Amino acid sequence: MASSEHKGVITDVSKDGAFQRKPSSFREFIKVGSDQFPPEPDRYHLYISYACPWACRCLIVRALKGLDHVIGLSIVDYYMGERGWKFSTNEETEGCIPDTINNAQYVRDLYFLAKSDYDGRFTVPILWDKKTKTIVNNESSEIIRMFNTEFNQWAKHPEVNLYPEDLQKEINEINDYIYPNINNGVYRSGFATTQGAYEEAVKQLFAALDKIEEKLSHSRYLLGDRFTEADVRLFTTLIRFDAVYVGHFKCNIRQLKEYPALLGYTKEIYQMEAIRPTVNFTHIKRHYYQSHASINPHHVVPLGPVLDFLETPHNRENVGKK
Repeated sequence: MASSEHKGVITDVSKDGAFQRKPSSFREFIKVGSDQFPPEPDRYHLYISYACPWACRCLIVRALKGLDHVIGLSIVDYYMGERGWKFSTNEETEGCIPDTINNAQYVRDLYFLAKSDYDGRFTVPILWDKKTKTIVNNESSEIIRMFNTEFNQWAKHPEVNLYPEDLQKEINEINDYIYPNINNGVYRSGFATTQGAYEEAVKQLFAALDKIEEKLSHSRYLLGDRFTEADVRLFTTLIRFDAVYVGHFKCNIRQLKEYPALLGYTKEIYQMEAIRPTVNFTHIKRHYYQSHASINPHHVVPLGPVLDFLETPHNRENVGKK
């Protein structure tokens, strides 16, 4: 029988106080030639949160590929209460896009529509099939690869390739390093419930940031001068770092702005025309500080930090050039 309660991130903490993220549940793939889920315009719908770094990976790739007219979009409210992510109108919460496909009130409703006995967590992103009325996939790393290749027939920017064949091995290797240590490292630090688990996670996080700082000091992007999915995946963590992870998740050994290369790299990506609209700091800050009662029980949202340095020149044009 499906649970009626929202399964919060705190349920993903082990007995020793370490945060352990559960794997995604829906893992089908949209693919050219597929009988079950072939790519088609206006068949699939993406559900995301501006607050969620995983979901915003998908929003960014959808924008970079020019798929806004092919893949529909709903954006949930930043507040995640006892029943999980909820849908609001833009009038109720600026930036939201309600669910006009299924008229769901909560993201949880979509999971039960797809699987009546579902008993997992109610997460975003969700890639929904309007034809079969089910969830195709809720794993961001797989959704971005579908967007990268399977809808090129209708994409405004089919020439954009974030997972080129000649770099796939290197992309996979850098993803495998950044995910546990940085992407999930901030969560392992923030949701740790023992001092030992926190210190282990935060030390690994900053060791990894130091390593990537050194790499980016002589390489414009993670893999030379070519912008790839690895950069998208790292960016969604870095852009949230000073805004929420330093304070809320206690990742405060250093701020992003203390890393010259990481800061310039983050500024360059943030300032890209397609990417800037995918970043909503109001949703980001209010979600983390108001939704995680175990960390911030009074839901007070700090006024800072001032992030106007993100608008200054990035000066990355000549990095890596001889």
